[in-house]
Amino acid sequence: MECTIDWQGPEGMLFIARTGSGHVLAMDGNPAGGGNNLAARPMELVLVGAGGCASYDVVLILKRGRHAITDCQAKLTAERAETDPKVFTRIHYDFKVTGHNLPKDAVERAVELSHTKYCSAVGMLEKTAKITFSIEIVEG
Repeated sequence: MECTIDWQGPEGMLFIARTGSGHVLAMDGNPAGGGNNLAARPMELVLVGAGGCASYDVVLILKRGRHAITDCQAKLTAERAETDPKVFTRIHYDFKVTGHNLPKDAVERAVELSHTKYCSAVGMLEKTAKITFSIEIVEG
């Protein structure tokens, strides 16, 4: 895996990332830190990556179990350390999983497997953060 990060010049803190898979995304900082608030912060993207990683696992596990999942939303809230490096100290995942006759135990198992076995992002972030999750199942 690889990526390239290019600073966009002396007028701020805008960076453009190019991933090894050929995708492009922008990162910026807040004005107090020299940025212009043009894009997500790098640590927001770490949180997004953790949410995407776990969500991907949950959907894949449920689909492989032939469950009729129609939607999955994860809302993450995080706290960071007060001093540098301002690592995540707490992350809570609030999963809302929608489908037809989804068994509660299957959804709980999918989330648990993601958090304990499959999600690489959780595996890294749990070194500094207490990670918790909640689940809501919606029929539809």
